[in-house]
Amino acid sequence: MSDERFKTFRHIETVRNYLNACVRELMLRAEQHDQSKLQDPERAAFDELTPLLRGSTYGSPEYHAFLARLKEPLDQHYANNRHHPEHFENGVMDMTLIDLLEMLCDWKSSGLRHADGDIFKSLDINRKRFGYSPEIDQILRNTAEWLSKEPVFHLAEES
Repeated sequence: MSDERFKTFRHIETVRNYLNACVRELMLRAEQHDQSKLQDPERAAFDELTPLLRGSTYGSPEYHAFLARLKEPLDQHYANNRHHPEHFENGVMDMTLIDLLEMLCDWKSSGLRHADGDIFKSLDINRKRFGYSPEIDQILRNTAEWLSKEPVFHLAEES
């Protein structure tokens, strides 16, 4: 084997190892996602909030009134979960791609809880809410389009 082919194999191996590091982190995030909601004070707040949000339209005045009612436990939730832009001083600009992917999956899943939920409407609202760039918006939209085509098992109506 030539020296150059060996270097190419090493490059491929290095890329694989970096991708596997990302996969490991995503698997950890999948296992740990929103576990803080299962302990008080978040638990009690989300027990109250979840059915209210289900009947509301994301981004509506009613939706924001429900969030305002539970500001303290929500602030704690955001502080404990880095897939929320509110976790960071500079919002989305301080997030990693791993954070953004978990955030997008969270938004997609949350939209399935609402009768009128739509990930693309959520992205419209969230771009204004969090002020992220057109480039980040397009990447999120590209990924949301891909997610929308993936056959993902869910029982969103039970969540």
